Amino acid sequence: MGGYYGMAALVGVALLLKAAQCDASCDGRPGAAGSPGRDGWAGVKGEKGEPDAAMADRSVDEGALQRMKGQSGNRGLQGAMGPKGFRGDLGVAGQAGRPGPPGPEGSSIGLGQDSSQQAVSAFSVIRTESSYPRYNQPVTFQTTVVNMGRDFTAATGYFTCRVPGVYYFTFHSGAKVSMCLRLASDALTNKLGFCDKNRNNDQVLSGGAVLQLTVGQKVWLESFKDQQTDSEARDTQEKSIIFNGFLLFS
Repeated sequence: MGGYYGMAALVGVALLLKAAQCDASCDGRPGAAGSPGRDGWAGVKGEKGEPDAAMADRSVDEGALQRMKGQSGNRGLQGAMGPKGFRGDLGVAGQAGRPGPPGPEGSSIGLGQDSSQQAVSAFSVIRTESSYPRYNQPVTFQTTVVNMGRDFTAATGYFTCRVPGVYYFTFHSGAKVSMCLRLASDALTNKLGFCDKNRNNDQVLSGGAVLQLTVGQKVWLESFKDQQTDSEARDTQEKSIIFNGFLLFS
């Protein structure tokens, strides 16, 4: 072992002497740079560090977090509309609104006269003649009690509809003899007849009907023969017939 180290020392001394001689008599050149070595492999990820003990003992300061918050970015594009939700409960009724402006003026429903009278029609007339009314002829009247709208003509016995609508007509008669009266109209297919055949006392007869009329249709009262005798038709004792009619609604 000691011989090995001695041999190595001799070789080293010989090399140093050769190098000294070369430095004195030789002109050497630098050697070329070697190629870079390969990158080494990435090391293993270290373990997560322990939290700061001082922060663990303090509550989070929201204000500090807000100040640390970055600036807001640009607004993004509007997303697609989602599905319709369920209808909510009805809320409390709001306050009443202001009244609206007046509506347009209504159209006329009659002829002449102002609008406040166009939808009015009513009459009441009385026959005071003692003669028996002629069969199958309109009963005429001598006294006019009411004739609103002037739709009834007492001299002819006709009521002529001016305001279309639903009307009520009624009559009453009193006589010493039997009498038959009927309500007639263009609006009726059959005339409505009423008779009182009690011949022992004063005869009282009443009748009436509700009719729907159009403009121009007529309504009248007339006498007709049923079981009356010829002497009754010639009777001149006191008699009275009252005929009434009025518009229920237009």
